[in-house]
Amino acid sequence: MTNQILEKLVRSQRLENSLPFARNLDIQTLAGVFGAEETEYRSVIEDLDRRRVEAAARIADAPATQAYLQALPFEENAHLIAIGESTTADRLSWFETLRTLLNTHRPDLRLRMTNLAISGATTTQTLAILPAIRRLAPNLVFCMLGTNDSQRLAAPDGPLLVSPEETKRNLTELRTRAVPNGDARWVWLTPTPVDEERIARFPFFAGSGISWNNDDLNELTRTLPTVDDLVIDSSMVVDTADPDALADDGLHPSATAHEALAATVLEALAGGKQ
Repeated sequence: MTNQILEKLVRSQRLENSLPFARNLDIQTLAGVFGAEETEYRSVIEDLDRRRVEAAARIADAPATQAYLQALPFEENAHLIAIGESTTADRLSWFETLRTLLNTHRPDLRLRMTNLAISGATTTQTLAILPAIRRLAPNLVFCMLGTNDSQRLAAPDGPLLVSPEETKRNLTELRTRAVPNGDARWVWLTPTPVDEERIARFPFFAGSGISWNNDDLNELTRTLPTVDDLVIDSSMVVDTADPDALADDGLHPSATAHEALAATVLEALAGGKQ
């Protein structure tokens, strides 16, 4: 296995979420799951941690960031959780970068931040962890879901993995039942745009006959059951014309895009743009 492939796997696959019993596995066992030696695995984790810390530091250095940090509407010990797919599970994701930023620059808040995202998850699979979400009794829930539901099978015009009606039902149930007492704030992040041409060229997607398109993702965004919730438009930070905005597969946001999205989320939480 090349270092590049190992990094991609370790970066996006959060075993503690997809395999809850893995939370207690030692580092040697975790490395073995990825087919790597312990030293290789540890090196990749340390490099990803370093890159995430550097991204948070760049956000902190922006002129407006300190004002946003001070304007955050959280009480001490507030619990923030994220549900989602690979765009959130990513160790360099917007959520993980935001966690690093807040832990470093607002330690007085003593925020608890739990990432429940699972790479490849559909809204149906996420609905199955509803009891776990409720047990955590969060004060705020970030939800960034639906891209995997919008996967086309066999051909670009093939059937969707999850029907639009089922996706809307699942998201509505999550929104209604995850915080039944209405005590928690809900924040939606829209699916990120994709580069359809790069997706079509990517060997794994082409060989598997799967694809995504922006029309489906735009329709998903339009039908999110947002009620009066805060909605953060991820398209503001992902310009598909920018070759650095997405990974080589045309589907996943780059580390640069995640950094920009973390800054956007911070601003929105502080009462800035939506």
